[in-house]
Amino acid sequence: MRLLITGLNGFVAGSIVAQAKKTWEVHGVDITEATGLPVNVHGHQLDLMDQEKVATLFQRIRPDVVIHTAAMANIDVCENNKELAWKVNVGITEIIAEQCKTMGIKMIVCSTDTVFDGIKGHYSETDTPFAVNHYAKTKIEAERIVLEASSKNIVARLSLVMGLPVMGKGNSFLAEIIEKLKRGETVKFPENEIRTPIDVVTLGAALTELAGSDFGGIIHLSGNTRINRYKMAIHIAEMLGYDASLVEGTNSNALAGRAPRPNDASMENGLAKSILQTPMLTLDVGLNLTLNFKIEEI
Repeated sequence: MRLLITGLNGFVAGSIVAQAKKTWEVHGVDITEATGLPVNVHGHQLDLMDQEKVATLFQRIRPDVVIHTAAMANIDVCENNKELAWKVNVGITEIIAEQCKTMGIKMIVCSTDTVFDGIKGHYSETDTPFAVNHYAKTKIEAERIVLEASSKNIVARLSLVMGLPVMGKGNSFLAEIIEKLKRGETVKFPENEIRTPIDVVTLGAALTELAGSDFGGIIHLSGNTRINRYKMAIHIAEMLGYDASLVEGTNSNALAGRAPRPNDASMENGLAKSILQTPMLTLDVGLNLTLNFKIEEI
């Protein structure tokens, strides 16, 4: 079975690659060259906005499943570059979904908890998304495209992803906070944003399991701990033995020049718990897992 992962050099993709390579023939694609790949993982350098080159790649690899992690994910950058954000988050999704539909390939798209407006929290898969920023608008449209392309496709909404990069650097807030606390620098986290963080190792395992499953539809991948981001950062600092007084609270919706954020984007994970063998974890257990995870070479 062949698995194709977009956004190969990204944070989430690295965890999928490290775990999927045990049971899948893994291919990854990114606009930049991937280096230091594990044994038996095939990297491909490609601009996913080039529809013809995407079609050629699909015909050459003929994947059974595609996990689409590539995205323009910085909320403020998306807000300030709306046309580009739409081309990347919606346009590329449309190209891949159409190719998967033509070839009968199952597609999993990684979406986000921030598709919700954050008014009520505890969101389930049946709750209706409502965007408070442009990034969320692009992800809601991407979800629609994937779900309409095939009933076997999956929209995996990811909560705040916590952990250290499994491969490469990736975009890890945990790595950044550790480096700053080591240097005795202040770190700022919003008190108004409530999330249900999931560790990147569990996330990679869950997405790999979903790739081999018969499930189709929307699923929330989130941890068992509901917490605001400021308290989460304090908890992480204390667990790792750093000075928690270096963590300062902010209000992300009171800062000038920033796109709006949902206040309570916490998600329920009951469906994931009921259909997946991969367990959803608490903040403490997930943190320990990602800090101690090692890639097994095969």
